[in-house]
Amino acid sequence: MDGDEEEDLFRCAICGTAEGDASNLSSQASLQTNATVRCGHQFCNSCLDRELVRRREFPCPICKTAVKRVNLTSRSLDHVQCEKDTSWRRRIISVYNKTETDFPFLNEYNNYLEEVEDMIYAIVNEEPAAEEIKAKVKEYEQENKAQIVIRQSQRADEERSIQDRIAAEQRLTEQSRTAAVEEEKHIAIAKKKFKTETTEVLLGEREEVSAELKQAQMQGYRNELRRQQRGKAATNFVSPRVREPADGMKQDRIDRQVYEKRQAAGGGIPVGSIASQERQWNETVQSLFAM
Repeated sequence: MDGDEEEDLFRCAICGTAEGDASNLSSQASLQTNATVRCGHQFCNSCLDRELVRRREFPCPICKTAVKRVNLTSRSLDHVQCEKDTSWRRRIISVYNKTETDFPFLNEYNNYLEEVEDMIYAIVNEEPAAEEIKAKVKEYEQENKAQIVIRQSQRADEERSIQDRIAAEQRLTEQSRTAAVEEEKHIAIAKKKFKTETTEVLLGEREEVSAELKQAQMQGYRNELRRQQRGKAATNFVSPRVREPADGMKQDRIDRQVYEKRQAAGGGIPVGSIASQERQWNETVQSLFAM
């Protein structure tokens, strides 16, 4: 389409008046679009009143397509076609609603989708077979009404399940965000408290900073808070009870001579302790005097 033809679409096809034009004899002109695929040209109200007062329709002077009042609209042809496509697409897809699982091969499912698109295109663009396709859609709906309703119900269940998962993920995200905000708030409070106590120590109003704040400062505020939370969770843990033998708990008794031998050999004295060092020193002194 060249520039002159594009300009004709925004002017009255009869008198050439553009949208918003005004003269001394009339107010600003408003154009009406002949919303048919083969036309789409616009006409001012004055020309429409003059032509349609004498007859029910008249031919467009540019493309010779019949102009009827029922097809006139203040919207552009593109807006009308978009709305028409959306309406018919929703209508046909609700009838031809098979899914990929209904076909043994992917190629057959793709052919099915392509056939549905061809039907939508033919109806929206008012092709010669449009009326025949509309009748075909209506007949198919009546013959397969039960299966169509079942698939619509399954699709509704799937959409509800998807919405539930999305809502659950949003709740988890919100809970994580809230927990992070609370954690940052506690960290800020701990930092402020540590700074206050440090200042009090420097001024002599306090002997030292509290132990828990020192630990938090050394290991990091965030790690310390998480450790404390894990500790709180651990306090709620109940350890399993040990089953006691039927005849009671017994302690193994050792002979006194065995006990004295173990003590003489250093049993019961931890290695590296003061008692162990003292014992070694005594043994060294005794060995020197024995010589």
